[in-house]
Amino acid sequence: MADYATVADIQSMKRTLSAAEQERAASLIPVVCDIIRYEAEKVGKDFDTMISESPYLASVAKAVTVDVVMRELNTPGTQLPATSYQEAAGGVSQSYSLPNASGRVALWPSDLKALGLKRQQIGALSLWEG
Repeated sequence: MADYATVADIQSMKRTLSAAEQERAASLIPVVCDIIRYEAEKVGKDFDTMISESPYLASVAKAVTVDVVMRELNTPGTQLPATSYQEAAGGVSQSYSLPNASGRVALWPSDLKALGLKRQQIGALSLWEG
């Protein structure tokens, strides 16, 4: 099973990475790809088969993999898990929002939807049937 993106894809689609970031990205890419496959398996699909049936899905998988890796690379490792924080010195203040505060490698609902692994469902539970 091939990975859906490479470090070169990240650099061409997003930005140039430092040597340390390239090493980290190379470690993260297979993890993200396996998470995509696992999420597909959870909904009864084989993602690699989905790509073979719809080749353009390979580009979507590449884009999602790049986005997830970049979210992880852009999360400061020294910060406490928070979605935002603020610093102030004298009369100047600066606030920050972190893209992936927990640092956990995970797909967002928007990623799952782009991959075709999350759709709205309508369902009901009948309380009268035994």
